[in-house]
Amino acid sequence: MLETLNQLDTDLFLWLNGLYAPWLDAIMVGATKRNTWIPFYAVLVGWLIFHYRKQALGLVLTLIVAVVLSDQMASTVLKPLTLRLRPCHEPALQKLIHPVLECGGTYGFASSHAANTFALAMALWLLIGKRFGWVRWVFLWAVLVSYSRIYVGAHYPLDVLAGAGVGVLMATGCVVVYHKWQAKNRIGVSR
Repeated sequence: MLETLNQLDTDLFLWLNGLYAPWLDAIMVGATKRNTWIPFYAVLVGWLIFHYRKQALGLVLTLIVAVVLSDQMASTVLKPLTLRLRPCHEPALQKLIHPVLECGGTYGFASSHAANTFALAMALWLLIGKRFGWVRWVFLWAVLVSYSRIYVGAHYPLDVLAGAGVGVLMATGCVVVYHKWQAKNRIGVSR
């Protein structure tokens, strides 16, 4: 069963990684680099402060904790626990893939990029998505960043899917804790 799942994951990876074009390489490298998104994060924090004033601190801290927990779960728990090689480190695949960047760390399950971006998207959605419908587009950003990890040869699709799941779970837990703290302290935020 696991062997079949691994083969399906490898086949899907090879197909998705094979959908490359020279003009798309630079876009995917930009999407996959963490520093590319610093202006987005700065604008997001500024927007939250502008709209929520005093409550923004709780919202921003919730987002940060969700991302940090997601990152740690993927990087310090799952990767050492599973020891699944990244596709770019798999000798049998090296001549079959389109690597765009240096491979990075040895292990890839689960994708920290997917965990972090989906944690941010889900936490934002749960915190303010009912009030601000544009938040749903943050999921599209999370999908783009997550796909970029397959495109550059760093992760299998299941690595990305597991990372997204970790992010969603951590964000949900953090938002539940935030709402309990909010109710206890009677700080109202319109959702």
